[in-house]
Amino acid sequence: MQSERVNDSRIEEPTGYVFDNSGELAETRYRELSALYDEQTIRHVENRGIDQGWSCLEVGAGGGSIASWLCTRVAPTGRVLATDVNPQFLYTLCFPNLQVRRHDICREGFPARQFDLAHARLVLMHLPEREVALSRMLASLRPGGWIVVEEFDCLSILPDSAANPGEEELRVMRGFNQVLMGRGVEMRYGRWLPQQLRECGLVNIGAEASVSLWKGRSPGKTLFKLNFEELSGPIIRSGLMSPAEFEADMKRFDEGDFRMLSPMMWTAWGQIPESTCRTASASASAGVRKQEEWFHVS
Repeated sequence: MQSERVNDSRIEEPTGYVFDNSGELAETRYRELSALYDEQTIRHVENRGIDQGWSCLEVGAGGGSIASWLCTRVAPTGRVLATDVNPQFLYTLCFPNLQVRRHDICREGFPARQFDLAHARLVLMHLPEREVALSRMLASLRPGGWIVVEEFDCLSILPDSAANPGEEELRVMRGFNQVLMGRGVEMRYGRWLPQQLRECGLVNIGAEASVSLWKGRSPGKTLFKLNFEELSGPIIRSGLMSPAEFEADMKRFDEGDFRMLSPMMWTAWGQIPESTCRTASASASAGVRKQEEWFHVS
């Protein structure tokens, strides 16, 4: 049975997202992100006590690997709503308890107090209205519901070959970061997450950060080379490097002895208090018009 589609004609395609989220580039990017981080994501969600019958919201579901796992984990009575600004890969998933919606969280909220779990990975750092997006995710949770958010902090730990000869920083990395920051991406957002959840009034807050050393033809190196090549024009136009220097860095990137530090991946989680209605997201959710329920939650 193919996943249910919902009418998506009301939502325009956003223009602010930096990377291509359709076609072969996106498919490769989602595959490498899945290889890098799905195991970690699943561990954190399982630690929140996910069980059969839960209703789950997956924001920016991308290639659908986590949405697929959630569908299997909460079946047969649980349900999953997977959203994305371009859900083309989600429409190919075949789970009877999956609902797919084209949705831009910066423009539209969710049904209130519907979900036991809301999750997003590498979504909020890209959004100029990231605080509104977080508030809308929180407003969708029932009392006692959990949010799990995973975002990069790309600036707190940088390669330092003087301190560790195994680390190497190519000029393209600095240019890449500059381009993203110039387009409104918050490169430190992962580190902010625990405080963001505290300010929203959540309880049972926790956080974990991880850094890896990527080498060889690893998913991390493949992912970042793809990102560099996609943004080659803006990187070169920034004046931080010439076309020849860019090509030299790409060549070095493919050499077997090259090592690079991954961005720091932060995972933060928190729970809506059981005994009180949430007030932290009231200002954002107050302006969200009443919407149809995307699926019934008993």
